[in-house]
Amino acid sequence: MTGSGDEALLRWLRDLALVELDALVSGLAGEAQAAVLQAHADELDRALAAARARAAELVRAIGAGDPLVALEAGPEVRVRDGGRDGAERVARRLAARGAAARALARLDDLAAGVYPRLVEVDRRRTGLADG
Repeated sequence: MTGSGDEALLRWLRDLALVELDALVSGLAGEAQAAVLQAHADELDRALAAARARAAELVRAIGAGDPLVALEAGPEVRVRDGGRDGAERVARRLAARGAAARALARLDDLAAGVYPRLVEVDRRRTGLADG
């Protein structure tokens, strides 16, 4: 998932973080309330599972190797054949790692706002909600 896929996931998480549970179940009781809570919990779970899967992809991209390993090679090796191809390759890898790190940070920030919502739904569904 990249680009628009990431944006769709981020938008989904943002939207779920805005849902007020009291407003969602307002006027409902019994089985109707339980059904809405279950459906909402399922959606929160799906969104967080998608965020987790995407985060794992991003972590793999970030940890795919040190683009600056060429520093250990010494100047003679780095400038072989003019050095431009190697410099461009390292720059691309650094830019890709930076983009993955920023994407992971955005994803983690939004998931941090959604996970407590899932716990609150779970508390209500198991009868542990306050008041």
